[in-house]
Parts: sequence; structure tokens; C-alpha cells
Amino acid sequence: MNHSTAQFLLAAKQAEIKALQQLSETCLLVTRISELVHQLQRERGISNIFLASGSELFALQRQQQLVHSTKAEQQLRSQLTAQYLQATESCNSSRLLSGVCLALQGMDHLAELREQVGKQQCTALQSTEAYSRLIAAWLAVVLESADLSCDAAISRQLVALFNLLQTKEYAGQERAWGAMGLASGQLSTELAERLLLLQQAQQHSSAVFLEFATTEQQQQWHLLEQATAAKQQQQLRAMIRQLAGTKAPVPAVSDLWYQFATERMDAMHLLQAELTAQLQQLTSATVDAAQQQLQHHQSKLTELAGLPASSGLTLLIDSSMPGLYGASVLPQPVGEQSVQAPSRSFYQLLSEQSQHIRQMHAELTDARRAITEQKLIDRAKLLLMQYKKLTEEQAYRQLQQSAMKQQCRIAEIADAVVKALKPVNT
Repeated sequence: MNHSTAQFLLAAKQAEIKALQQLSETCLLVTRISELVHQLQRERGISNIFLASGSELFALQRQQQLVHSTKAEQQLRSQLTAQYLQATESCNSSRLLSGVCLALQGMDHLAELREQVGKQQCTALQSTEAYSRLIAAWLAVVLESADLSCDAAISRQLVALFNLLQTKEYAGQERAWGAMGLASGQLSTELAERLLLLQQAQQHSSAVFLEFATTEQQQQWHLLEQATAAKQQQQLRAMIRQLAGTKAPVPAVSDLWYQFATERMDAMHLLQAELTAQLQQLTSATVDAAQQQLQHHQSKLTELAGLPASSGLTLLIDSSMPGLYGASVLPQPVGEQSVQAPSRSFYQLLSEQSQHIRQMHAELTDARRAITEQKLIDRAKLLLMQYKKLTEEQAYRQLQQSAMKQQCRIAEIADAVVKALKPVNT
């Protein structure tokens, strides 16, 4: 056993631990973002009622909510400063930092939006759109964080969390549009289609969430969807579809709609809080396990260092390693595996570490598929908005309708759109 070779084995494990520790910090950041998103969603909903009522409703609730939103923002900003501006090592993802910068720019202008809401200088629609863009910017940071994960189990939980947050955001937008339409009496066919699109978007994101969620999280989701609030909202959805095209204000129904939609979103928030707590526990346990493996390697190498050198098993005679093309079809020479224990023990450590990395890469591929598909959908929407002058809603609707017509996944349609429009962009 060469001493330098052994040191590289330890260095590989130390690099893995360092990456996991950075991932643990990223998961804490995602937890902070998740809480801020929740508070901004509540602020958006309360602001809608405040604006629609001409300041008569939710004035006190709005002031109280601003305190909660500000606290969540301060906690997130402190985490960002400590993790990226004051850290001894810089972040190696320009996309993540660019996303953070974009979201923070939106936060820098939030005070102006709040002032306009307070003075009734913007409409409920304008307020909803502004808050939704800000929330979307933070969700993009969560998605990028998931893409940087180096651990399969943690990556799956990050993908599940992102899609739960995305489902909740679509639910929040549905709440806002439904409340505005019922309160104003503008239940147009277009509004009904918009609400249906948001419901379908929730189904898509929740399906991805369930794919990557744990069994316990899946059970909690099914209980959430069977709760009274979810069932009542389903009934109100059916009523809105029946009233589509009418112009009679139904404020009492609007209040019920807002109440049940909020209860359902609050239930999602409880699930979100549990998921983020489990994510922190998982990252901590993963780091501890890697550190224990490092200690095991160090102890084993110390033990082997006192033994005489041998010509034992190495990758040069390991038929399981890639090498000569077609070598696997040749008969194995008799006695080839009769090697001495010391080198076999060292090589076993080395091959176990390599196998661990290969397995982790294979498992990460599955989780990153969902991340890649989401980014593909976002890219396709942006291109459709840019070159066909569509709104984000219209772009997503076009992707969704094309997927239904061709009976394929929306990501496949998004891929085709990106390929078709990419030359125009270049």
C-alpha cells in the first residue's frame, strides 16, 4: 500500500464531507426561503382583500402580517450574508448567486409596493402580479439549490420540497383570482379557464411531489386532500364553473372561497414545515455518517500500514473494472483471485468508495431529471413569451394543451419548443 495512494483515498472522503456540509447550509437557506415564501403568500392574500374592500377589511391583519414578513426577510438576509458574503470559501455556482441577486432586487422594491397597497394606489390584480413575480424568483433559487445537491436522498427531498412549494404557490394564485372574481362579479369564461389551468398546474406539481416524497409525506398529502377545506373548495370550484360568464357579485361566497383556500394552504404549510425539519435532520445524519466512514478509513489504513507489503488485488487484475473491450467474455485464469489479504483490504476500501460514488451518481440522475424538466418548462415558457408575445399564463396553457393533444408529458413539449426556438435566440 503506497502512502500517497492512501492519502488520496482519505482526501476523496474529506471532499465528500465538505460538499455535504455546504449542502447542509444550502438546506438551511432553503428552509429560510420557504418560510419567507409562505409569509409573502399570506401578505399577498391579505393585501388583495384590503385593496378589494377599499381599506375596510384586513387593515389590522395586514399590519400584523407585515411584521411576520419582515422578520422572515431579515432571517433570510442574515443567512445569505453569512453563507455567501462572509464565508471563507466562495460559492461556485454563478446561477445560484444570480438568482439570489434577482430575488433580493425584488425585495429591495417591496417597500414601494407595500406603500402603494397601503394608499390604495394599485389594484388587487397589480398587487397579485407583483407578489407572484417575487415569489417565483425565490422558488427559482430553491430549484437551483436542488440542482446543486451532491446526495441522492437529500436531492429527492429538495425536489419534493420545491414541488410542494410550487403547488402551494399555484393554490395561492388560484385563491387570489377566485376571490377577486367572486367579489367583483367578473366571473368571465376567461377567469374560469385561468382557474382551471391553475388547478391543473397544482395536479402536475403535486404529482412530482408525491413521486419524490417519503411514504409518510405521501400519506399526509392524501389526508390534506381529504380534509373538509379541500372538499369544500372542490364544491366552490364546481360552482364557479357553473357561474362562468355571469356578472353578479357574490361577496359571501368570496369570503368562503378565501377561507377554505387559506385553510388548505395552511395545511400545506404544516407539511412544508415538517418536510424542512426532516430535511435538516437528514443532512445532519448524512454528514455524521460520512465523518464516521472517514474515521473508519483512517483506522483501517493505520492498521494496514503496519503489515508487510504484498502483491494483492488491484484494479489491474479486477475484472469488474472497465478496461479491455470484451474482456468479460474471456475465461478467468485459475487462481487469479488467490491474493494476499493486506492489499485486498486496502483495495476493498478503495473500490467501496468508488462504488459509493457511482451509486450516488446514478441515484442523483433520477432526482435531477425532475429538476431538468422543470427548468425546461420554464425555459420554454420564456421563449414563447418572448417570441410569440404571450403572457406566462398563455405560454403555459399552450404547452399544457399541446401535451394533452399529443398525449405526452409537458416536458417533452417544452423540449421541442426550446429546440425549435433556440436558433432564433442565437
